[in-house]
Amino acid sequence: MSADEPMIRPARPEDGRALADLDRAAWSTLSEVSPAPLERESIFDEGHTPDQFLVAELDGRIVGYVRQVPSTPLACNRHVRQIQGLCVDGSLRGRGVGRLLVEAACEAARAGGARKLTLRVLGWNAPARHLYERCGFTVEGTLAEEFLIDGRYVDDVWMARRLTA
Repeated sequence: MSADEPMIRPARPEDGRALADLDRAAWSTLSEVSPAPLERESIFDEGHTPDQFLVAELDGRIVGYVRQVPSTPLACNRHVRQIQGLCVDGSLRGRGVGRLLVEAACEAARAGGARKLTLRVLGWNAPARHLYERCGFTVEGTLAEEFLIDGRYVDDVWMARRLTA
């Protein structure tokens, strides 16, 4: 790891405020269907716990995160994990932080016994789609015009990466 490459590590409870601030600063209709997040003390709550997050830290500052969770609560679906959040500080986009986080999520999912990692991305979010494709994800399906955002209908693209050889 070079000096200008972030360290990827599991999130800690004390990271909650920094992650919430990063999440709020990075919010955009390019990638989000939910309303902009309000200022809050922590990104963590009952459904979003530190063990679901990996963070990218550079020079002692959190500059990104990825959240991955079970795809569903069903035992028969236990082998599938899903990325449900990827965020990179805007000043560092294009420098490989997102790729490091996605690859770390793949490794963590594989280490936890997953055979497949899935995600959903808005059809108009070309930068994210290209990142996921570079990380080995392929489109498994598209829900056409699934969301109405800023007066435009936007596709919901489902992507996946196999984690087995």
